Amino acid sequence: MKGGYRTTGAVVMTAAAMCAGCNTVTPVAYSEVTSARLLASNTADASGRVPYRYATTTDWRSYDKVILEPIVIYRGRDHQFGDMSESDKAKLSAYMRTRFQQALASRFQPVTQRGPNTLRVRLTLTGAVTNTPVLGTASRFDLAGAVYNGVQSARDGEGLLTGSVFYAAELFDAASGRLLNAFVSKQYPAPYDISASVGALSAAQAGIDKGADALVAELQ
Repeated sequence: MKGGYRTTGAVVMTAAAMCAGCNTVTPVAYSEVTSARLLASNTADASGRVPYRYATTTDWRSYDKVILEPIVIYRGRDHQFGDMSESDKAKLSAYMRTRFQQALASRFQPVTQRGPNTLRVRLTLTGAVTNTPVLGTASRFDLAGAVYNGVQSARDGEGLLTGSVFYAAELFDAASGRLLNAFVSKQYPAPYDISASVGALSAAQAGIDKGADALVAELQ
């Protein structure tokens, strides 16, 4: 058993040395998203979770209803899905709709008709990175992985060999159609979220959870 542990540890140590950052993909200002021409680098965000943003001065408290449009799976050439299957894209899209519906319903009354005091939210799933099988979980227990993940935890960074999700969000005044806010987001689980390291899509789904909660917190 000890020999097996040493073997796994050596593999993870090698992965840590070779791949520190190789699972890190930086989002772009996706050219075929409706608000792309308005997006600017978000210098106020040091975390890298929201690298591009467009914002107007908006009193979110004046909105008490929300329309969540069907999730769009991005087809532009600058997508960041890699070789992800259409089936996995559809799974993430469905999960995103369910999770954002739940989160938004905690703050707004869900409606289907445009009217006053109503936000219209459009989410575009633009990419995702899957977990690295076996090694992603092993790196949480191996010494080399623990050092790297410990540093990343302190800086709210990505864990070693962990997946992530990318999306664009656009928020409109439903009555006028005016764009109020738009941003590109990259979300990923905390480095020591073990459950998010098991399964190809679990980290991307955990990222969706974080993104949904972050959006509602912003709209308080």
